[in-house]
Amino acid sequence: MTDHAERTKRYAELIVRIGANVQPGQTVLVNAYVEHAPFARALAEAAYARGARYVDVWYWDPHVKRSRLEHAPVDSLAQTPAWLDERARAVADGGAYIRVEGDPDPTVLSGADPARAALDPMPVNQVIRKGQREGTLCWNICCYPTEGWARSVLGTPDVDRLWDAVATAVRLDEPDPVAAWEAHLAALEQRGNDLTARQFDAIRFRGPGTDLTIGLHAGSVWKGGTETTRSGVRCVVNMPTEELFTAPDRRRADGVVRATLPLSCEGVLVKGLEVEFKGGKIVRVDADEHPEPVRGQVARDKGAAQLGEVALVSGDSGVYQSGLMFNDTLFDENAACHIAYGGGYPTTLTGAADLTEQQRYEAGLNVSSVHTDFMIGGPEVEVDGLAASGTATPLLRGNAWQV
Repeated sequence: MTDHAERTKRYAELIVRIGANVQPGQTVLVNAYVEHAPFARALAEAAYARGARYVDVWYWDPHVKRSRLEHAPVDSLAQTPAWLDERARAVADGGAYIRVEGDPDPTVLSGADPARAALDPMPVNQVIRKGQREGTLCWNICCYPTEGWARSVLGTPDVDRLWDAVATAVRLDEPDPVAAWEAHLAALEQRGNDLTARQFDAIRFRGPGTDLTIGLHAGSVWKGGTETTRSGVRCVVNMPTEELFTAPDRRRADGVVRATLPLSCEGVLVKGLEVEFKGGKIVRVDADEHPEPVRGQVARDKGAAQLGEVALVSGDSGVYQSGLMFNDTLFDENAACHIAYGGGYPTTLTGAADLTEQQRYEAGLNVSSVHTDFMIGGPEVEVDGLAASGTATPLLRGNAWQV
């Protein structure tokens, strides 16, 4: 067995056990790129070994999406196949879902007509999205090394080096990865509880090109890494995960923010992203390269131009310490503080889980079919927690926690 094969097996077992936390009798959906087939097979093997009832693997090929964007009738681009919704319903209430990232060709959609691209949400599935928001399914997003992803990250198809970086970030190279994850999750939970207890009224970011204040709710809850389903099953939704995040008040964001890392958005690498907010809404989107995908997303529905998440990340994360730009939000968001325009998570606002989507929106928790994170933190960005009186508490300086 090769080293890659052994790592693939161990990685799949970790994702199934700690990430999606597959339970006996569950149906499990795995979504992956075509190039991820070895990992998808290992995930299926690990899930069945844990007692899964059925594992369904669906492969996604962005080259086919490029063909659709170039040739399909324009009135068909907003449609997603009904059979994909039906497939998602098999796990939306009590199943498990694993999405494998690490785009083997992250620029394949560059140059596509932005107006047409803005219409096509694939491969996002709203049935899955709803199950994630409502806490009715176990889920996990992970990444798998390939030559194409290595070329994007390293400039060379050095899969061994990329595997080393991924293994460190997901604690796969620890003597006992499960124990390492449990200790990490406990530390995140403790810091999250401390931030929640402080009940900040707002979070302020200041740095080169950035001066942004984001309002919070009186009942904002800071979470770190895990979600618990309505049936009581804990899952680690992102691996790696280093963030502490909460839901901002969608009506309260003012200022300008400049991304500190490129954003991979719908198959296009957006560099030098700059976004301006007024009264909670995005009023301007610019970028040094390729602002069109972001502009298309923020126009997709009424909540897309408002914030659904603000997250804090310190510089001691394995992702940041690697010094690499992974060109994938799952990893890159764990290298720096970030915000997300689009929908928020009800578990980050006290009492929101019992409200309808309309009630959540009226209460200030954003609701949208979109959720896109982009990185705004780093050593030069100061982060403060603001009390209602305006008193500032330093939270991050030089990428290090101050509390």
